[in-house]
Amino acid sequence: MNGSASAAIAAKLASARAVTICCHIRPDADTIGSGLALGLALDRRGVYVEVAYPGSEKLPDSLAGLPGSKLLCAPDELVGHRLVVAVDAANLERLDELGAVFTAADTSIVIDHHASNPGFGDIDLVDPTADCTAVLVLEVLDELGVDLDADIATCIYAGLTTDTGSFRWARPQSFRIAARLLETGVDARKWSRILFDSHPFEWFSMMSEVLASAKLVPSACNGEGLVYAIVDQKALAGMSWEESESVVDTIRTARDAEVAAVFKENQPGRWTVSLRSKEVVDLVPIARAHGGGGHRQASGYSDTGTAEEVVARLLESL
Repeated sequence: MNGSASAAIAAKLASARAVTICCHIRPDADTIGSGLALGLALDRRGVYVEVAYPGSEKLPDSLAGLPGSKLLCAPDELVGHRLVVAVDAANLERLDELGAVFTAADTSIVIDHHASNPGFGDIDLVDPTADCTAVLVLEVLDELGVDLDADIATCIYAGLTTDTGSFRWARPQSFRIAARLLETGVDARKWSRILFDSHPFEWFSMMSEVLASAKLVPSACNGEGLVYAIVDQKALAGMSWEESESVVDTIRTARDAEVAAVFKENQPGRWTVSLRSKEVVDLVPIARAHGGGGHRQASGYSDTGTAEEVVARLLESL
């Protein structure tokens, strides 16, 4: 199935003169890495490429330093070409303002690995068995006959290592892909430090407040247990969304709970909720019930209201 979709996408890209690549809102390393890897490969084929993500926020330094960042442009600077590719967006809503650019294209392509993705492009490469979208981009590049170099490989590696939690829950195929990427000259030590082990000093104060707010609900999820924490606007002040995303990786380590949830107040009364599970609980139905989606063990959604209200709504659904 993947082969036919990858081949169809490669055929469209092979004949393209200009391509717009759309990453999802509050971009992570997988969407940016996927977008820049594809963009670099096309750029080197003489294709005019523009890569963008929604919103006006600056990329975190860790992502802005990836090869190919010269291809990034602001949403209001987009030309919006006839061929548009969405990378790592589970649905059209994840493209936010770029959704209009995507739907206006003559040909729209979706490359994604989220189980909740309904397929919203003219050509869809959606594979929930893939550990990240970046490896699906690699499939397309292989179909295109792209010569994989260290810059393209670094972008793919960023998506792969982050979406597998530094390979903690990677499938065997991901280790084989990682070896291939490293053989091109990817500096794994450098990028592991940048992507996982680098925080501003203020992050420690934020984490101390968040950890103090953590609550354990042993009866949730049919007795499997829930641990949750709240990151309000005050705690988020001066933090990038990347720093706030790192919170759930700490909260999830509580051995007393199968499920972890982190509530992040990005704007007054507007929250994004990150969900993680260890083994038993499938998070996709839970996230979908709240208008979101994602993977079996990593999902999320948005909500509005006070902290007490958004927490209560999640607890009621568990």
